[in-house]
Amino acid sequence: MADLLANATAELYQADPDDFMPRRQELVAAARAAGESAAAKQIAALRKPTRSAWVVNRLARADPEVTARLAQLAAELGQAGPSADAGRIRELTGARSHLVDELTRQAFAGLPAPSAAVREEVTATLDAALADPEVAASLGTLVRAAHWAGFGLGTGPAPTASVAKAPSAAQARKPAPAEPSAERERRHREKIISAERAVAEADRAADAANAAEQQLEDAVRELETELARARQQLADARRQAYRAGSQQRRASETLSRLRE
Repeated sequence: MADLLANATAELYQADPDDFMPRRQELVAAARAAGESAAAKQIAALRKPTRSAWVVNRLARADPEVTARLAQLAAELGQAGPSADAGRIRELTGARSHLVDELTRQAFAGLPAPSAAVREEVTATLDAALADPEVAASLGTLVRAAHWAGFGLGTGPAPTASVAKAPSAAQARKPAPAEPSAERERRHREKIISAERAVAEADRAADAANAAEQQLEDAVRELETELARARQQLADARRQAYRAGSQQRRASETLSRLRE
């Protein structure tokens, strides 16, 4: 069952999203025919990726070095942290931008020119994979594009830089403005929690839609089977009616000859 599911997953997330639904239906039917009902259920639950997610999945599956390169740079970014000196930060920032740009170009190689929105989502997803281990682990089976909400090199908010300048006379009479406070951090966390809830609700809605879609697909298959059966019965009935009519004509002709 594991091989059947793995092979189906690999095929579905490599294939063009436009072919996802009909091919998934075929793979589910094949699994059921093979007696693998559990695998069929899991294959049916696989969700169709957006085009931008598919572009990233295609890249990760076509070139295993992609995930390795992202993981290596992610480790370097994590080790640097906010305490890294300015030179190291510039070096890692440049490396990050270079790798994401290079992989984005590689991802679209051989594909029709993408829209600006799709290109932006692919770039954002690759960037998020450098900061979020969950995104990195999902490369190859992404359902939608990912976005990283953090700042700086790490996954947390980075300190903002300030530029020193001479205060005006009015400013000199006022106390210096406070540094970013715990209140700002609290609001930031609340925004993150709210966004996470929105994502969770969207996931639940998507799951429900996928389940409804699968039910409708099953219903359509049953109706198509019944329609095919009814058409066959109609064809059989027509043949029987034709044979019966032929027999009736021959019998009538025989009777007429006998009466002559």
